[in-house]
Amino acid sequence: MHAPIGNFDSATPAPDALDELTRPVADAVRHWRGSVPADQIVYVDTDPEWADTATFVEHYGRELLEQSANCVVVTGKRGGGTTLAACVVLSTTRVDVNGVVRRHLGARKASFASMDTATGETGMEYGGITPVGLPGAWPVLVDSAVVDLPYVLVGSGRRRGKLLVPGKAFAELPGAVVLEGLGVA
Repeated sequence: MHAPIGNFDSATPAPDALDELTRPVADAVRHWRGSVPADQIVYVDTDPEWADTATFVEHYGRELLEQSANCVVVTGKRGGGTTLAACVVLSTTRVDVNGVVRRHLGARKASFASMDTATGETGMEYGGITPVGLPGAWPVLVDSAVVDLPYVLVGSGRRRGKLLVPGKAFAELPGAVVLEGLGVA
């Protein structure tokens, strides 16, 4: 199979690559629902040695810089309560944690979750966290620019490998809320 974006040596429909995914991501693909069929989600094998963005796009395709998204875990705090959420923004932007995220979560304070919290709560590797397969109760805040792309490169749950996901599928993830201005330059 040829990858819909990028220059990858191998591309496989995600339902045929479940052994390459962490358990929560594989379970999400296995039980996928929505208007985008699961076999349109593509797993591509990538070398963790080339994980740095500059090296990655040089090796796999410069156009990927504009077609990649980051998924970060944030913590919102209000009173004694804490809310964990995921934010998905284009890799050329940063998450507006103290503005859009804080207001959307109704939090007094919002910040990036610690590495231990992010990996412990998601069951995914740091640097490979993906919005596919996150805990069901979490809000998944998605920048509208991500949804507008035909395909988006995101983590696969591991540092090795990536998922190529149709942009509109992000709006259909459990807990997804599409927000304007979540990612800022």
